[in-house]
Amino acid sequence: MALLDSTSAAPSLPAAGPRIVPAHSIRRRKRLERLTYGAATLGLAIGPHTGFWPAHLGAALVGAISVRHLWRGWDGEPLGWNLLKTAQRISPVLTGSGAYLAPLAIPGSPWWEWLLAPAWGAAMTYTTPLTHSADLTPEQFTLALPALAPAPPAELQAPASYPAHRTAQWDLARTTGTTRLTSVTQYTDPAGQPVQDFWGIVIAEAGEAVPDLNANTLAAVFDLPPGTVELHLIQGSGPGRKLLTAKPTLQGLEQSKDPIQRLWDEKLARPGGPTHGMVLDGYKADANRIALRISAPDDQLIQLNQKLIARALKISDLTLVMVETDGLGDGLISLYKEHPLLNVREATADDLTMAPDGTIALGQQPDGRIGRVPLYDPQMGAITDLYVGAPGAGKSVTLLHVIAAERLSGVVSIVADAQDGMSLPEVDGRVYHFGKGIAATAATLAAANDLGKYREEISAQNGWGSFEIGQPWPLVNVTLDELNRILSADAVVPRAFRKWVTGLVGDTQATGRKLGLGIRFAAQSIHLADLGDKDRIRANAKNGTVWLGRTNSSTTQHMARDGVLPPGVELAPIPRYFGVGGSAIDAAFHGKEAQHGPITAGMANIINGGSLYVNRTWFARKENKTYPHLIKLMESRPVPHLTEQEVVIFGLSYQRWLAFAEALLAGEDSEEGVNGAMGAERAVVDQQRHLWENPDDGEAEGASSGTIKDRILDLLADGQPWPLKDVRKHLDDVSPASVNNAMAELRGEGHVTAVSRGTYQIVN
Repeated sequence: MALLDSTSAAPSLPAAGPRIVPAHSIRRRKRLERLTYGAATLGLAIGPHTGFWPAHLGAALVGAISVRHLWRGWDGEPLGWNLLKTAQRISPVLTGSGAYLAPLAIPGSPWWEWLLAPAWGAAMTYTTPLTHSADLTPEQFTLALPALAPAPPAELQAPASYPAHRTAQWDLARTTGTTRLTSVTQYTDPAGQPVQDFWGIVIAEAGEAVPDLNANTLAAVFDLPPGTVELHLIQGSGPGRKLLTAKPTLQGLEQSKDPIQRLWDEKLARPGGPTHGMVLDGYKADANRIALRISAPDDQLIQLNQKLIARALKISDLTLVMVETDGLGDGLISLYKEHPLLNVREATADDLTMAPDGTIALGQQPDGRIGRVPLYDPQMGAITDLYVGAPGAGKSVTLLHVIAAERLSGVVSIVADAQDGMSLPEVDGRVYHFGKGIAATAATLAAANDLGKYREEISAQNGWGSFEIGQPWPLVNVTLDELNRILSADAVVPRAFRKWVTGLVGDTQATGRKLGLGIRFAAQSIHLADLGDKDRIRANAKNGTVWLGRTNSSTTQHMARDGVLPPGVELAPIPRYFGVGGSAIDAAFHGKEAQHGPITAGMANIINGGSLYVNRTWFARKENKTYPHLIKLMESRPVPHLTEQEVVIFGLSYQRWLAFAEALLAGEDSEEGVNGAMGAERAVVDQQRHLWENPDDGEAEGASSGTIKDRILDLLADGQPWPLKDVRKHLDDVSPASVNNAMAELRGEGHVTAVSRGTYQIVN
């Protein structure tokens, strides 16, 4: 007893404390052990009364092995810890072997033999010695060994760490069921010191959901004040995983925290939130806007998802959440109470006058800044622009502002509208050149291409490697509207015509930068590959403007991915109406008609110089199907013109290519049709050469043209539609170009109308 009373008894105790396992695991092990005892009880009751000698031999062998194992567990001490633990583990096998062999040693079948097996099974089931031996502590033997210092109960032992302590509390609680608390992370106070607050992830068994525990139950698990422990759903995860937050000390601090800082901490930057891991560098707020300046850690790229941010803040109108990033580590989140671009003012002459850096003010950004786009880049030269928008997106009004700015800034505007001039009627007679129709659009592009070749030839002769406005030529910008009528996959034009125009596009935009010849493509939807050399288009678009108004989602995303959008920047499509969000879903749920806000015409994502911003074009009031304010701005300055030599070059080129285009459109999509178009173009060239060499014949030719028009009217007098090629066949004594020009004049005077492409009918 002296040995037991001394402190030297400590070495016989286990070096480590009990192994803590979840309560449900202990219960599962007990059930399994008891089922095993039940099956063994049946064998012990029946086996000894049979003549199956292998079972008898096996029972004896098991008993012998048990005795040997018990002997090896004795470590030399009378009642050593290892011996007691081994005895508890071996007791079911050793006593069971004895209960089997005892009836074999006694002849006959006394009554106690039948009672022995059930008694053994009941004792083992009640005590479950195997389960208890797995977590045996010295305290269980204090009655037998009063000198041994009892170990504290498992639930009172100091945990290895703070996360382990909180995890153990969760496992020992009955209300938590079979769920587990993982990833426990301790919060720190504003000074950076750890506090008792923490967060963790609660995980349920496979196929089960984490139960919805009320505030009192959650607080009781950790012995914290009610209301300080909460469970939250995790974005992108199912109900089998939930976020647990416990803030007994920080909650008071957060209540007194700045509301914007609380918004960031609780909604956006929380674990699993849309900006988790990002850093809030600063913020500012006014009556309608909250701006959050965000940065990413040094080893990360910034990631700001507009939709996830709106969802976390429960904002149903996505247009009230705007995100800007530099694609690397800096970003800006703008939250608006009301959309800031609902009302924008009209443009002024100062807005649309080109600044020294080549830009104009095209509209307003959501944060109140002016949205500027370039007409010209003093460093790079002429630029390539791309304007894409569905009907009603405000593309035409935006182009009118740009063209008005060119006239106010002394830039020569060469414009063509493939929709017969209906998209841009205001520019007719107010720019240097306006081509109306598909043929005129192609001829305008071809004439501009010839103008560029002339400038290229003169520049090469003089050794010029760049362009300066007015030295010696003015800046020229070519605007081609509704180009999808020619280049899109569903355009109803001959393949040879589309191929010709595509080649002109690639050639013009490739050489125009150093020649002061910019080009602007506008369409409802178009693929960059349709614009000739798409790699060069992408490169030039980064120097010019890509205006992406409201369009279908697939087109918008493709345009964004096709090399003009900065890496890592998300592009938000423009909706048709302001204020569209949860209201549409509510209306659908209640079977009512959704109430839309004003249309978003003029709203666009603008990619300019590698950066992306949202802009709305200046307001334009429509009266009598035109925009009088824009007309007034254009007419406040004279129309800029080409140089005298360029006027001749562009005019002659346009005439011959118009004849070629009309003939190519009217002819068959075959080699014969192409040859016919080339013949029409050569006829105009021959006619121009003749007039150049014989200027006195110009008046006679004019009289002849009048005769040609009379003959055409005679042919169309029956009121039936006539294809242009049939008209040329009946006037085979007249050059095809003269017939084309006469028909164009008759159409312009209102005597004939085009019932389809290349087919005309007299107007009664």
